[in-house]
Amino acid sequence: MTQSAKLAVLGSINADHILNLSQFPRPGETVIGKQYQVAFGGKGANQAVAAGRSGAHIAFIACTGADDIGERIRQQLAADRIDTAPVSVIEGATTGVALIFVNGEGENSIGIHAGANAALTPERVMQHQQVIADASALLMQLESPLESVLAAAKIARQHQTRVILNPAPAAPLSDELLTLVDMITPNETEAEMLTGIAVKNDEDAARAAAVLHEKGIAQVLITLGSRGVWLSENGKGSRIPGFRVQAVDTIAAGDTFNGALITALLEQQPMSDAVRFAHAAAAIAVTRPGAQPSVPWREEIDRFLQQQG
Repeated sequence: MTQSAKLAVLGSINADHILNLSQFPRPGETVIGKQYQVAFGGKGANQAVAAGRSGAHIAFIACTGADDIGERIRQQLAADRIDTAPVSVIEGATTGVALIFVNGEGENSIGIHAGANAALTPERVMQHQQVIADASALLMQLESPLESVLAAAKIARQHQTRVILNPAPAAPLSDELLTLVDMITPNETEAEMLTGIAVKNDEDAARAAAVLHEKGIAQVLITLGSRGVWLSENGKGSRIPGFRVQAVDTIAAGDTFNGALITALLEQQPMSDAVRFAHAAAAIAVTRPGAQPSVPWREEIDRFLQQQG
């Protein structure tokens, strides 16, 4: 990647408390877990790590608490080739927390406490506007305050920085924000939230993509789990299959896909190659437990792709 192709990520940082169960508990039910671990996560941090390990030149705008785990997370992010200068330490706040159940099929159920992530206000975003202005692309999710996501998108538009939005977790979004987005990467649930169209097959994905194109978004990638991704560019769409692997834990699959995808695009890889690269990164991630511990390095992704032929 050229030094000028810099990525800015704006998003959340969490400490993930992960408990593996045979099945999710029903209301009022207690289920005995098989394995417990604390790992670093948060959609923003996961995507930043995926980009950093994939080889991106990246800066991360985020917040942690003034606590021990926040300090350890910042050290780990730096080890993952991420510029952490824009990561603010918030006095009197705890680092964000995610409580995660993982069932026997590798599916997850997650509850989040924002903690210091709530301090990523529009005012704080403005303090780091030069990071966005200097970047070729800005990648965001929805675990940060929506008004801050909008503020960052406006800064990016002013400076011709490409805006990529992973609209997760699912939430209704204003047309004001969506018209500032150049690329959007929802899963089926998120696509339905944004368009009102339940995505059950390729035809549904095409119709949902058309709605998002009408809102001014040029590139739409709807992730379809094991079926791959529906890619639609300026109204022309097709499904790009993923790789079949034995999933252990899908916690950071989407985040890994997004971070790797944008890295490849900033390297000027063709979209089809970039999606395949991102598919490979996500395929490796789901074979491992945890969020950031599962994210592969560039060498692993390249080796996986060589093995696939």
